[in-house]
Amino acid sequence: MISKLNPTFIALTGPTTSGKTQLSCALARILEVEIISMDSRQVYKGMDIGTDKVLDDVREQVPHHALDLVHPDERYSAGQFARDARDWIKEIIKRDRVPVLAGGTGFFLKAITEPVFSEPPLDSARLKKIRRYLSALDYRVLARWVEKLDPERASLAIDGGPQRMSRTIEVALLTGKPLSSWHRESPSDVAALTGLIIQLELPREEIDRRINDRVTYMVERGLVSEVRSLLEAGYTFDDPGMTATGYREIAHYLEGGQTLEEAMEEIRRNTRRYARRQLTWFRNQLPPSVCMIDATASIDVQATAVLDAWIEIREQAGLQIRRVEPSL
Repeated sequence: MISKLNPTFIALTGPTTSGKTQLSCALARILEVEIISMDSRQVYKGMDIGTDKVLDDVREQVPHHALDLVHPDERYSAGQFARDARDWIKEIIKRDRVPVLAGGTGFFLKAITEPVFSEPPLDSARLKKIRRYLSALDYRVLARWVEKLDPERASLAIDGGPQRMSRTIEVALLTGKPLSSWHRESPSDVAALTGLIIQLELPREEIDRRINDRVTYMVERGLVSEVRSLLEAGYTFDDPGMTATGYREIAHYLEGGQTLEEAMEEIRRNTRRYARRQLTWFRNQLPPSVCMIDATASIDVQATAVLDAWIEIREQAGLQIRRVEPSL
């Protein structure tokens, strides 16, 4: 979203495996930046390998935010992210650095560029029961519920996947009013933020290849041990964090429900589906002014393209930038 008013951040988004994290770290070599994870699963503590969280040595070199915020049995909404991200962005700018938001959770980005409504209070006991029930439903069943309870929002919720569909159903059932109505009738009291939005593009066959490689790498790094530790700590399938792709499948393997190779193939299949939903969301929800970058190009070329686009919109707004000596 190119703004001539006051672009405050760079956002790097794109489908899973498109290289957003790598690009954000490359930018740190040519700009004074701090990175805000825009991944709804990386907020969970103890879920490092399955969410492909940035390693500790990288965090020591470049400040990162929005990692390890809550436990897997806690919910962290797009609205909460927007509130937290505003504070992080404000503080990063005060330090004369550039906030770089990196991740593929489109709803987190939209919550900043199009602030969400003030959420209605929900009965916690009833909410927990509904979530437990919905977590056991098939994707297609959830979609039918959404289409029935909130037809206005159905397409957006279905594109967002099971968690977004469940949220739409929860609000409709517990408040008696569709989520779309809450958005329309309860506008946010905070202003939208503007910035440079970058979308990384990859051919679908390359996305699939990278997904296959990533799943193998995660298992080699210790994904099975990570899931086992979470289960031993008392977390269950009903917990928000444990719905992440990779965790349920490995848990099913640990319970003897399938072989490890079958679990890995299921993770690959579910991740490919998630990538397709991301692409649909980006196509329908990102602004026409989004800057597209070829994610098959070298990281040097990608970082230079982002820097050039950032310089351009800052100059349009009459603002200067601070950069460091290139070390690409």
